Amino acid sequence: MPSPPGGFEVPLWRALTVFRLASLAYVCVLAVRDADRYAHPYAVGALIILMIAWTGATAVGYARPAWRRWPLLLADLGVVMAIVLATPWVVGRTALAHGVPTLGVAWMAGPVLAWAVSGGRRRGTVAALLVAGADLATRERIGQSSFTGVILMLLAGVVVGHVARLGVSAEERLQRAVELEAATRERERLARDIHDSVLQVLALVQRRGADLPGEAGELARLAGEQEVALRALIAGAGPAAASLPDGGEAVDLRTLLGRYTSAAVALSAPATPVPLPRRVAAELAAATGAALDNVGRHAGGRAWVLIEDEGATVTVSIRDEGPGIPDGRLDEAAAQGRLGVTQSIRGRVVDVGGTVRIVSAPEAGTEIELSVPR
Repeated sequence: MPSPPGGFEVPLWRALTVFRLASLAYVCVLAVRDADRYAHPYAVGALIILMIAWTGATAVGYARPAWRRWPLLLADLGVVMAIVLATPWVVGRTALAHGVPTLGVAWMAGPVLAWAVSGGRRRGTVAALLVAGADLATRERIGQSSFTGVILMLLAGVVVGHVARLGVSAEERLQRAVELEAATRERERLARDIHDSVLQVLALVQRRGADLPGEAGELARLAGEQEVALRALIAGAGPAAASLPDGGEAVDLRTLLGRYTSAAVALSAPATPVPLPRRVAAELAAATGAALDNVGRHAGGRAWVLIEDEGATVTVSIRDEGPGIPDGRLDEAAAQGRLGVTQSIRGRVVDVGGTVRIVSAPEAGTEIELSVPR
């Protein structure tokens, strides 16, 4: 995946340029020190000039996001490997056998770091293996020090690649947070304006006309429904699709429960999405619908639905102001084969690993808590 312009990767590309310049300076110091030991010192000088030119070219190329792609990455790897493979001829195997360092030294790690920053751990590992293989091919005898260099290069590719991917992930999350904050502020601004005008008018019409007969009462009922719908809209239920921390498919529970809102059913939910696995959210929503059906048949009046996101668990509470459930009534209904609460509510929630708690008292209404683990 090509690197996006700007963002957290910019300091890494700049650090890569600094590293290549510093390692090039180290190569030049070693070349001056060992000039009399080289088999072909003029060829060494020509390669160092090439290394200087290529370091400048990559500094300019990697500074432009549009150029951080395969053509430059492959050319960078090819040039460095060619210089490394030329080491036995220009330096001389006799000099190498007597401890003269290879021509690339630390400078040959440049493409490894570039590949790691551009593509993460895997790409950095591939580049490290290729460059390390070329370096080992120049040696007549491979000792512990040779493998130490290979391991260090692999570690550099893996660690830098991991840091680069963390930076990209952090940037994406920050962008989503900024967008959510902007949307929330706009929603709050609209909510204030609408609350001061439209919602108050609709609520007034619903209250004044609730007891009127005929078309006036119907108009009041419609005004109440539109008030509820408008409140849900400005509350910003958000899209149904969401994502879980592990990347799995999820559904925003607020959206599924939002369809139950009406003049008689009020929904309170967090301002941010409440993602759950699709099956868990569907079963929880169905159980909530069954509970609201029971409210409509047995309790009448208004009902309140509350969504609580507690991190490890999500709880949906359904409360009504009905006459309550007498002691033993649920067991009696189950014995008679009426399994609304047992199957439609409790069974659905238990099947997805959740729990159901019912609190009721005569003439004090009923509250049903449906809790499921995230």
